[in-house]
Amino acid sequence: MIYASTVDLEEAYKLGQKAVLIAANEGSGFMSTILRQPGSIYNVNYEKVPLELVANSERNFPKAWLAQNRIDVTDDFIRYAQPLIGEHWPAIPLENGRQRFARLEMVFAEQKLPAYQPQAYR
Repeated sequence: MIYASTVDLEEAYKLGQKAVLIAANEGSGFMSTILRQPGSIYNVNYEKVPLELVANSERNFPKAWLAQNRIDVTDDFIRYAQPLIGEHWPAIPLENGRQRFARLEMVFAEQKLPAYQPQAYR
């Protein structure tokens, strides 16, 4: 998480929103997706795909993006990846040396059932 870019965080949030909308409106059987639009300006659309089209499938890193020495990547990959990295790192506060992503308030539902008493104590 410490290396997530602002683009990563924003896209993950929007992808989760899309997943909830798909589940609420269309039920199960779909996966939310990010589709990168062609062109020199980075832009994406959030869509869905039926699970049977992506289950047990994989995509490999394109060999054309590996440099001839097989140790480095090509400039084409750098051009592809740069918009995903973004310009800034997110500001995540630290508390006692640990990242604090949220501060949650403890809110409990009103108790409606009688207090539980184990059978042995009845």
